[in-house]
Amino acid sequence: MSITIDYYFTPQSPWTYLGHQRFAQIANAAGAAVRVLPVDFGKIFPISGGLPLGQRAPQRQAYRLVELQRFSEHLQMPLNRQPKYFPVGGDPAARLITAVDQQDGSAAAMTLAGAIFRAVWVEERDIASAQVLAEILHAGGGDPARLLQSQGAEIQQLYEAHTQQAIDAGVFGAPSYVVAGEIFWGQDRLDYLQQRLARR
Repeated sequence: MSITIDYYFTPQSPWTYLGHQRFAQIANAAGAAVRVLPVDFGKIFPISGGLPLGQRAPQRQAYRLVELQRFSEHLQMPLNRQPKYFPVGGDPAARLITAVDQQDGSAAAMTLAGAIFRAVWVEERDIASAQVLAEILHAGGGDPARLLQSQGAEIQQLYEAHTQQAIDAGVFGAPSYVVAGEIFWGQDRLDYLQQRLARR
């Protein structure tokens, strides 16, 4: 019997970048289906008690940089802790991932999401730029029509619906992996997710 994982994230999250490839491998090994669900945490934080990075206490912001360095080294993944284009608006990239998911399937959306994460945290590119998103899409062999589709009302409605779905599921941070109502928050909880998939 197959199992489905709801994958909630925001395209500008470094933690989602750090866990993305490993998550994909875990899901694939378990034969699990992935629902790719980029969402708007700007709408989730006021409900969940979270704060945008710039509003967090200085010591929390400083410790975040320490943890990013630790995980980057531990996972042997390149990461610019303070990239040129960050903070950056994630909505255009989120809508593009959603459009690709709708038209080309979750595997294509997962591939695109990984490229967008790398664009922020490794390549220091501006993912709020339509030109940059077009370049990322082209480099991955994606259909250029997806960019225009991502700007339409249908995709915006889906993006909003997925955000509400995350709120209803109790999601409060990115990345969150949800299996049958059970939330696994953070790339450092992937071991627990893997164990959960093994018990199905």
